[in-house]
Amino acid sequence: MDQVRWGMIGCGNVTRLKSAPALNKIEHSRLMAVTSRHEENARAYAAQNGIPKVYPDAARLIEDPEINAVYVATPPDTHAAYAIASMRAGKPVYVEKPMARTYGECQEMIKVSEETGVPLFVAYYRRTLPAFLEVKNMIEAGVIGKPLTVNVRLFKPAREQDLDPEKQSWHVKPEIAGGGYFYDLASHQFDYFDFVFGPVAEVKGIAGNMGGLYEAEDVVSVVFSFQSGVTGTGSWNFVAAKGSEEDVIEISGTKGKLVFSSFLHGDVKLVTADGTKSFSFQNPENIQYKLIEQVVNEILGRGKCASTGVSAARTNRVLEQVLKC
Repeated sequence: MDQVRWGMIGCGNVTRLKSAPALNKIEHSRLMAVTSRHEENARAYAAQNGIPKVYPDAARLIEDPEINAVYVATPPDTHAAYAIASMRAGKPVYVEKPMARTYGECQEMIKVSEETGVPLFVAYYRRTLPAFLEVKNMIEAGVIGKPLTVNVRLFKPAREQDLDPEKQSWHVKPEIAGGGYFYDLASHQFDYFDFVFGPVAEVKGIAGNMGGLYEAEDVVSVVFSFQSGVTGTGSWNFVAAKGSEEDVIEISGTKGKLVFSSFLHGDVKLVTADGTKSFSFQNPENIQYKLIEQVVNEILGRGKCASTGVSAARTNRVLEQVLKC
């Protein structure tokens, strides 16, 4: 194979800037086809973005012999079905996060990947972003000494659309998303912790619905530990008062701590006995670019990707354990 020719299932907002443009910018990669639940949306998207082919359904796209890799950019309730169909057709898959609604679905996807020998990747792109890589590098270099604890806080007001039951996002419908915004956003955070510290060994949580706006959880508190011995705590609140927003990760060690944001990418603060230093980093215009580049290179036999189905499934397991506590 000398070029990865992508078919994209789904053409929602996540694709418009974060991912789809990168499929054409990366060397030896091209976005060839798109499909959507509503064919007219796919046709409009293709016309706006110069995509040659539009299909009325995912099965037709997957069957196209010219397509040799598939990007699944739908809500999580269809991730497993589309990924499995693509792998059985011999086509590597790049799946949006979270990997699926349940850990069981993730395991089914991994099983098919192993049976077919077709690779499976998941869009946890913090594993490739400059600030997050630098935090990992500083920890490994011993800048904060031996890492001891992690604390994560994410407080966000309710979204306007979720105040109206008729307009609520699929992100707050567990039958589609697996959970609520905790599944959508904390998945990025737990995957990054897995990247830095390895698998979570134990997790316990309390999840509740305090706002009463929708069925899914909107407040969550968690304690967790890693196989490496590092311990962690976390709080998530998706019905917080306006003005009380927080987005902070603190990693503390025997010689200092690192403070940075999960979603306001770019700045890292290092606090030690010598004082405080701040570092700023620039992300690529298309934030998934570096990860998709790794995916393309692995498909072409030129490298390895940092985010696989195996690593992503571990995050689904953690999220599921929290909500089942």
